[in-house]
Amino acid sequence: MEIFFIGSNFMRLLQGATLTLEIALISIIFSTLGGLVLGFMMTWKNLIVVSLCRFYLECIRIIPILAWLFIVFFGISQYFDISLSAFQSAIIVFSLWGVAEVGDLVRGAITSLPKHQVESGKALGLQQWQIMLYIIFPQALQRLLPSIVSLSTRMIKTTSLVALIGAADLLQVGQQIIELNKSQTNASFWVYGGIFATYFLLCYPLSYLSRILEKKYQ
Repeated sequence: MEIFFIGSNFMRLLQGATLTLEIALISIIFSTLGGLVLGFMMTWKNLIVVSLCRFYLECIRIIPILAWLFIVFFGISQYFDISLSAFQSAIIVFSLWGVAEVGDLVRGAITSLPKHQVESGKALGLQQWQIMLYIIFPQALQRLLPSIVSLSTRMIKTTSLVALIGAADLLQVGQQIIELNKSQTNASFWVYGGIFATYFLLCYPLSYLSRILEKKYQ
């Protein structure tokens, strides 16, 4: 366990955990905002708009996230001569993935609401945007909240993939510390154990909150 107190190992792991949280938090914000727009568009009657949204959704889902990280960081940035850091590439990829996930959740939440609520709004003389704003969205958001919290947990865990494109996240820093301290007994056990404990502490409260919200809005 003394490996954590050698040099700046503990601070480096803390910085790695901070980077992991930054990527996840920024991506979740973009995902939520973009997903609300995408999900709303997927409920339109316009076949072209719905088809384009569905195409985007399937592209994001079919291609693995790791492949998207490589495409953005090694492919697109070099082809278009854009200087994208591993951090920026991760934000782009996880945001695109999150928008697709939240968008599909929003679509499902909106379409699952009883149709008579829309008809009641029309009977009261409300316009379409007023029905969406005052009737549909508040109820859809209640149904969405547990799923978005659960997605945040998945986002935190999946950010470990950014280590493969060189981002100094928690996993990458842990691997570097192990390489530099091979002479230390059980270095891998303690470092990976610390990484496990960190991910657990980050994700379990969100998982628990998701279950509480799910029971509350069930």
